[in-house]
Amino acid sequence: MTRPIRVALQLQPQHADYTEIRDTVRRAEEMGVDIVFNWDHFYPLYGDADGKHYECWTMLGAWAEQTSRIEFGALVTCNSYRNPDLLADMARTVDNMSDGRLIFGIGSGWFEKDYTEYGYEFGTAGGRLDQLAVDLPRIEARWQQLNPPPTRKIPVLIGGGGERKTLRLVARHADIWHSFSDLDTLSRKSEILARHCADAGRDPAEIEHSVGTPRGNPAEVGPPLIDAGATLFTVGVGGLAYDLSRLQSWVSWRDSL
Repeated sequence: MTRPIRVALQLQPQHADYTEIRDTVRRAEEMGVDIVFNWDHFYPLYGDADGKHYECWTMLGAWAEQTSRIEFGALVTCNSYRNPDLLADMARTVDNMSDGRLIFGIGSGWFEKDYTEYGYEFGTAGGRLDQLAVDLPRIEARWQQLNPPPTRKIPVLIGGGGERKTLRLVARHADIWHSFSDLDTLSRKSEILARHCADAGRDPAEIEHSVGTPRGNPAEVGPPLIDAGATLFTVGVGGLAYDLSRLQSWVSWRDSL
């Protein structure tokens, strides 16, 4: 399966007014990016721990109306924060609002402050992954029951690189697998994912491989990652001011291929 090379922006919704976030989404779409992601946290991950921050899914609903071409979603939403059937309904609604441009990114959660401040049980990493394994089939089943249904099979993105649990979930449920792996790690984990796909009776070529972009010239660092199977490259950009110059270099490289 030959996939196009795609470039995404992860727009970190922290340390900025919403007007800046909205303007950056507009600039990214005009620049020609394929996807814009936010993230699902309640507090900044970097800088002032009590700085400005906005909620994920409210923002995605606004992006559905603001944009017209790009796909968008969370990188990633936390399975722990919402009832899975409600989350499925939220995703279906945003999918319909955008005429089928939502990517449903999901993970098991990790940022303890979100949990403690908002009253969720933090538990253990293994327990959160086990719960994700229970909830993903519920989400998929709810999509089949909703009226109106999703406009398409909503692409599921699962983030993470855990070899025993996470990659097994990727093999069973994901259309996109995202990791922040370096080249060697990506190659090794891709082989492990392929074995999980074999166990699940699935062709690993069905799953798009997404990576965070390493530092350096895209023309130099990008091709080896393509050779290792990556086709979606995500540039993370944070506030106060959203500098899209690095994103532009990846878009220009994509367009030169």
